[in-house]
Amino acid sequence: MSHGLTWTILPAQSFTEHTKQWDALNQAGANSMLLDSDFVAPLLTHFAEGKEKLAICGPIDEPLAMAIIVKTSLGQWTTFQPSQAPVGTWLQIPKVSTAELCRSLRKQIPGLTLSFSITQQDPQLLTRFDDCKVVQTLDYIETAKIPVTGSFEDYWAQRGKNLRQGLKRQRNRLNREEVETRLEQLSAADDMREAVTAYGNMESAGWKAATNTAVHIDNAQGQFYLEMLQRFCRRGLGVVYRYYYNDQLVATDLCIKDSENIIILKTTYDENIKTSSPTMLMRQEIFSEIFSQQDTRNIEFYGKLMDWHTKWSKNIRTMYHVNHYTTPVARIKSLMNS
Repeated sequence: MSHGLTWTILPAQSFTEHTKQWDALNQAGANSMLLDSDFVAPLLTHFAEGKEKLAICGPIDEPLAMAIIVKTSLGQWTTFQPSQAPVGTWLQIPKVSTAELCRSLRKQIPGLTLSFSITQQDPQLLTRFDDCKVVQTLDYIETAKIPVTGSFEDYWAQRGKNLRQGLKRQRNRLNREEVETRLEQLSAADDMREAVTAYGNMESAGWKAATNTAVHIDNAQGQFYLEMLQRFCRRGLGVVYRYYYNDQLVATDLCIKDSENIIILKTTYDENIKTSSPTMLMRQEIFSEIFSQQDTRNIEFYGKLMDWHTKWSKNIRTMYHVNHYTTPVARIKSLMNS
């Protein structure tokens, strides 16, 4: 046991019995929609394999930390991290040491536990700390956001010449070809089945179909996004943006949104269109609307930083992992093998 930090380890199936505590802890710390129970519960429903655990530190009714954890190999545990989750399923109150929480949890997980990892953390949500003998933090990816400050005209004027002129040329060409663009927003829970179905049909027609990674309404990914978006839409926090060339759907963004952030979770587009970029044109119109409404503070991408991200934003940060080991020797061996 570490400095009196006591953990209760339960089957992850009991998560639904502890969502009140989970959400209260989220609001007291990270306060992220990506860690809201309406995001985490569908993750467990559609991607858990039955071996996941719910870990609760301190009093059950008012915990200091909570996490969904899973054993990944002999002696190694990590936070539950399906690819659909941008951040690892870890919550804590800010005043408690993350390193101490990791140490105490690693010691109290049943069986031999040589290491415990908190994966894919956002320094905006959980402050990154200095390494020590048995704890290391590792860079994960760079990601970008757009602060929603000032007018869209000012924001757009600060974008590069290539982006501004490139999209202007595309719009001129579409006008010459008598193609009318239209941005549609869906935010009712009852609209989400059709929205996710159309999203999946478009993505399944592209390159992701060959890799078996495309969203489809009948697979686990599609069912996750459907349930999660329905949950958020019932609270007024979900939105699907759809972009049309005349009556043809050509691009879609699946998003969740509150007063702090709009998070773009998934994007797809019609890969048969070669002479314009429906996604870039859609984003220009979406961002213009977000800036005009001024009802959220940031536009978050949360994906690995790509060249096209840097055209939209210079606000970049590095996400990270936390690894806690039994001994300094174990940490050194891990570094040598990485």
